[in-house]
Amino acid sequence: MKITDIESFVFDAGWQSWTFVKVSTDEGIVGWGECSVPRAPFAVQGAVEDIKNILLGKDPRAYEMRFADMARLGIQSPLGVRAQAAAGVELALIDIKARALGISVVELFGGPTREDLRLYWSHCGTTRALYPQLGTPPLRTMDDIHALGKEVAASGYTALKTNILLPGTPSSAHFHGFGGGPGTTDQVANNAMLSHIETLMGTFRDAVGPEIDICLDLNFNFKPESCIRIARMLEPYKLMWLEIDMYSPEAMRNIRDSSRTPLCTGENLIYMRDFLPYFENRSADVFMVDVPWVGFSQAKKVGELAQVFEYNMAPHNYYSHLSTFISASLCAVLPNVHIMETDVDELPIKSELMTNVPEVVNGRMTIPSGPGWGTEIREDVLRAHPWKKAKGAW
Repeated sequence: MKITDIESFVFDAGWQSWTFVKVSTDEGIVGWGECSVPRAPFAVQGAVEDIKNILLGKDPRAYEMRFADMARLGIQSPLGVRAQAAAGVELALIDIKARALGISVVELFGGPTREDLRLYWSHCGTTRALYPQLGTPPLRTMDDIHALGKEVAASGYTALKTNILLPGTPSSAHFHGFGGGPGTTDQVANNAMLSHIETLMGTFRDAVGPEIDICLDLNFNFKPESCIRIARMLEPYKLMWLEIDMYSPEAMRNIRDSSRTPLCTGENLIYMRDFLPYFENRSADVFMVDVPWVGFSQAKKVGELAQVFEYNMAPHNYYSHLSTFISASLCAVLPNVHIMETDVDELPIKSELMTNVPEVVNGRMTIPSGPGWGTEIREDVLRAHPWKKAKGAW
């Protein structure tokens, strides 16, 4: 079997872009991968084009050798969009191999360690605050936040994650770590911000009760000093975790040692080399891995390394349903999984894009069992909705 073509597509999902890779073969078997980077879709697409010529004519089933080909192409700058593009291609190659054998990726990598998977409702309120075109109830006051918490509790989900929501008319969210005007680079949480965060988390806790887990994602918004103050302040609310992105394992360890609030990190890290110092420093309590940014075989290696250090994984997953099938397949072959992310508030186009959608009942997803990833892209829908310009994403 030989690779005959590699195509990349940037899809307009309404409020963000998703990037897909299609690998075609001379035997008619096609594989799909995803490497969505909403803030740099065309950079990733260009990196896929850079990769393409070294893989044409090669056997797609030898995915470890093909990964080595891609890694050596970018050996002088191995991370960033290069890694994400390589991940998208690798995911498509693994899809091809499993389909050629007539089995699921889960079976290809040893069979399932679980029958279903606990999910948490991610960006709970965030998409509603930022994207009214979703048609969801507005978030004008803390009463609306309380109603959203009640909605989560009634839905069957047993965990949620939110960001720093700012109810109002219009509503918004605090994302200075990703951009803003003068004065937003200092990453300091003043007393007003601390008070708002406490009110927000208290409102969610009151709404969902003591049994449902709550997470707060701080992203890259604050320096360690502010993260420490937030973590200490939120101890009474018994968070499942406080999520922080930071490129210093020592700083993360300092935050972790300063409070009893569990920490989660890792969505921005690539490969075992990036994760190792965080594991060695005991920098967090739970670790994320972003499979569309890392690739499946490499993400599995990260999960296995985490097992050595007695950590559980919680895959980062806020893209298409293809990503959900891919990430759930990873969870199915790891023994050390905490929970997995999923977005609930989405436009209908998300489901229209796929031949199969995740089977979710009471906040738990059935492990994929169909050939390859267990779903495929509807190419007519994909080609009908190209991403034409940068619309921005938080």
